[in-house]
Formats: sequence, C-alpha cells, structure tokens
Amino acid sequence: MKIKAFFSIMIISLTGIFLLDAQDSGREVTVEELYLRNIEVQILREQAYSDDREMKLLALDDFEEMIGSGSHDARVVQPVLEYLAMEGIGRKVRESNRLINYFPEVRRRAANLLGRLGGEQAKNTLITVLINDDEPMVKAEAAYALGVIGLNENNDAVNALNFTLGKEDPDQPDNNFAYAICLAIEKIAAKNNGKLDPIAYRTLVRIAQGSYIKTVKRKALQSLNELKKYD
Repeated sequence: MKIKAFFSIMIISLTGIFLLDAQDSGREVTVEELYLRNIEVQILREQAYSDDREMKLLALDDFEEMIGSGSHDARVVQPVLEYLAMEGIGRKVRESNRLINYFPEVRRRAANLLGRLGGEQAKNTLITVLINDDEPMVKAEAAYALGVIGLNENNDAVNALNFTLGKEDPDQPDNNFAYAICLAIEKIAAKNNGKLDPIAYRTLVRIAQGSYIKTVKRKALQSLNELKKYD
C-alpha cells in the first residue's frame, strides 16, 4: 500500500511539474493541455464526439449547467459546441450512403449555448450555421444567438441575417425564423448604440411586407419603431 501511495504521489507531482513548466516557460497552454486539467470536460467531449444522439444531448445538458453557473472555460467548451453546431451539416457521417448524424436538436441547442458563451469565434460559427443549415428551428436559434452576442463588425451579423432571409421561399416563409431575426436585430442595435447599416431596416421591412402571420409582421413593425429611438 505504501508503494502504491508513493507512486500515486509521484504521478501527481510530475503532472503538476509539467503544468507548471508550461506556465513558467511563457508559452501559451494548448487546448489539449487544458482538457487534461479537467476530467469532467474530457468526459463531456467524448460524449459529444460519440455517434449517439442521446450522448450528445447529455453532454449539452452538462455544458448548459456549466455555462449557467459560470464554471466553464470557454477555451475548451467552445470547440466542442462548434463541433455539435455543425453536426450533420458541416460534418457528415454516412453508412451505406445514408446520413446517420443528422441531429437538428443537437445543432439547435449548441447554437443556443454558443450565443450564451459569446465572443468573436462563437459569432463566426453561428453565421456559418445560419447560412448553411437547412432546418428552420436551427436557423432561428442561430439568428437569436447572434443577437444575444451582439457583435456586428463590418455588419457581418446583420448581412448574414438578411442573406439567409433572402434564401427562403417567399410563398412559404418560416414565421419563427423571421421573428427571431426581428429580435436579433433589436439586440444587435441595443449593443451597438443603434449603429446599424440600412440593410437592417430593409430586412425588417421585408418581413413586415412578407407572407408571414400577423404576429410576425407586427413584430417587424415594432422592431422598426424600436430602432427609431436611437435617432
């Protein structure tokens, strides 16, 4: 027992030395090294990278709790959420020519958490999701998440919202997606002191005049009125 205890102490000590060396050397700690420091995140990453939908959803449950409590490290959480947000769209797994990793709910929840995580990289991932995903509920979540983040350098977020809206069938548009765009533009305006490119106004006018239900068209008009307060 004493021998086992001795070796355990040695392993722990050596691990600490390696980590301290990485810090003391002044070099940037790699993501893999950060993973090694956190067993919980290692486990969640393996769950997220599995082929099983339920495992991915369980991992998202835990990531949601971590982000909600503020106990997360964005450097290790964000790459996993990006991976899940592109599941079945950017990364496709096929068996006998059949797509087996098409999980819209996984992508939707990952997009939501990226919005709560925030930051430039999360914004860029959400723009990619918005433009490339073909599920309305995922696009709506990505649009709203862009609003939560609020970053709009070079008008990239609003341009992505307008571009994706323009890809919809005008005769059968998605009401939830249009409503999410209205909310997103309001949030982006609020976080940028009302500084928006005119394309944002044109996007809202397009929704107000489109083939949407009255609730959505009314929301677009409300959003336009909301933006007037920044004059």
